[in-house]
Amino acid sequence: MDRLNELIVSATDVFWLWLLIPLLVLLSLYFTVRLGVVQIRLVPEMLRQFRGKPETAADGKKAVSPFQAFSISAAARIGTGNVVGVAGAIAIGGPGAVFWMWVMALLVGAASFVESTLAQLYKARDSKGFHGGPAYYMTRGLNARWAGVIFAVLITVTFGFVFNAVQSNTISGAVQTSVEAAGAEVPGWLPVLVGLALVAVTAAVVFGGVRRIAQVAQALVPFMALFYILMGLAVVALNAEKILPMLTLIVQSAFGLREVAGAALGTVIVQGVRRGMFSNEAGLGSAPNAAATASVSHPVKQGLLQTFGVYFDTLVICSMTAFLILVSDPVYGEERGPALTQEALQAGLGSWSLHALTAVLLLLAFTSVLGNYYYGEANVRFLSGKRGVMLGFQLIFLVATFLGAIGKVDVVWSLADTTMGLMAMVNLLAIAPLGGIALLLLKDYVEQRRQGLDPVFTRDRLPQLRNVECWEPARPEAEPAAER
Repeated sequence: MDRLNELIVSATDVFWLWLLIPLLVLLSLYFTVRLGVVQIRLVPEMLRQFRGKPETAADGKKAVSPFQAFSISAAARIGTGNVVGVAGAIAIGGPGAVFWMWVMALLVGAASFVESTLAQLYKARDSKGFHGGPAYYMTRGLNARWAGVIFAVLITVTFGFVFNAVQSNTISGAVQTSVEAAGAEVPGWLPVLVGLALVAVTAAVVFGGVRRIAQVAQALVPFMALFYILMGLAVVALNAEKILPMLTLIVQSAFGLREVAGAALGTVIVQGVRRGMFSNEAGLGSAPNAAATASVSHPVKQGLLQTFGVYFDTLVICSMTAFLILVSDPVYGEERGPALTQEALQAGLGSWSLHALTAVLLLLAFTSVLGNYYYGEANVRFLSGKRGVMLGFQLIFLVATFLGAIGKVDVVWSLADTTMGLMAMVNLLAIAPLGGIALLLLKDYVEQRRQGLDPVFTRDRLPQLRNVECWEPARPEAEPAAER
């Protein structure tokens, strides 16, 4: 099994280093230039979108609001990668990896804007509101359903099963670590109990549909993010004299001016870029599935809001993890990754913080499970509308949740990097030719804003677009009978 894991890791490293990362960087640069640095220029517009109100769906209830759609994607984005993944990147690549995470977040925000805007344009309507994602813009924008099928299968396997097992394993491990820290012996049945409890709670949410997932995510995401940020700020504040040296070390290590953890410059860059993408998911094709659910008056609105999600994930949450680790003078090394965050909190706040981190990891991982489920559900729906198929997916999803809690996932985690990379490749190759459509939508949005309007899009504003299901022009009121 160890040999298999090594082969998977080696092949995945080559794929990411020589193919995926260069493609993502080049495409993000292209979008940045063509869209006029939209990911930075329109930051004030991003913040304005949180106030959007949803329309009423066909079943008489409110559709998913812009903030709820943002919360679904944030629930999947803000997971253990922000805690364990960032720690791993620092342990292997040193402090410089943090700098490249920041650079990539600012750069790939352009790709995030394009994919989420396209998801909004090509979304489909259902009784509860809307659904869509890359599989839909591949089918309707490129007339390539075969590409949509490939993507739908990859994201269902990656998020619905693989990442889900990883998150439930993290929950189980965090509970066991907390029990050990309390001085108690971990009973053999504890992982089974954790797995069963997680399955029960998850089932109660996911069988309620996208509205219930959105409501739970909307409630938990802000709370867990604020709690974690406050703990990190407390540690950083207690080590205020180390902040400036820490920032200097990050920049020096990023350019190879000071080697830390024995990491060559290439390793520093790869670790920062790879962990950054794994965390914020920009260009990956996952967040557009959540973006498509939002009820907004213009596709660009949700594209902007999802771009802000990239910044919130990397520049706020991931940075907080990095800062609290680096001000604690960590011991580096590949095997040190998962322990760095725990040790930093314990050193700064005392042993109670280990149990607080356990609670944070529980919330992070659980909301990620919910976000992962919705990504799988949206794409299973694309593959087949049969109720039996959806029920089969739900059952397999819950089984994967349970197995992840009781098993080891080393090989599964390595496979996650592989399938995630293949997903990203398919998505990036799809949004490259569709970027011009996102530019047309952006121009329409900006022009309406210049006129002092709250932008509203209807498909007759860009009549050259084809296969757009929603965005109908407003129907004129019926004329009086005497005038007919």
